[in-house]
Amino acid sequence: MYVGNLSFTATEEQVRELFAPYGAVESVNMITDRMSGQFRGFCFVEMETSAANAAISALDNQELDGRTLKVNEAKPREERSGGPRNGGGGFRGGNSNNNRGGYGRSR
Repeated sequence: MYVGNLSFTATEEQVRELFAPYGAVESVNMITDRMSGQFRGFCFVEMETSAANAAISALDNQELDGRTLKVNEAKPREERSGGPRNGGGGFRGGNSNNNRGGYGRSR
């Protein structure tokens, strides 16, 4: 399950306690920023299907620490497009055959 809009101070233990009344929590994956290591406010929780469905029904749109939770079935990550490595974008214009692109060029 995807669990979003959590407080940035939430812990794995708090998430486990939140979901425990609905069934056994198999795993909690707290998502952190790659650079700073700070929690990004969302996680993924794994539970048995019927327990997960019960948790989604009970916890989606509920308030926790002044924030409205978003709890739903996790969807596979979509491929991102854009950027020269992924074959999209990358064209910056100008500077071919001595054509000067950009601001302030003179003719």
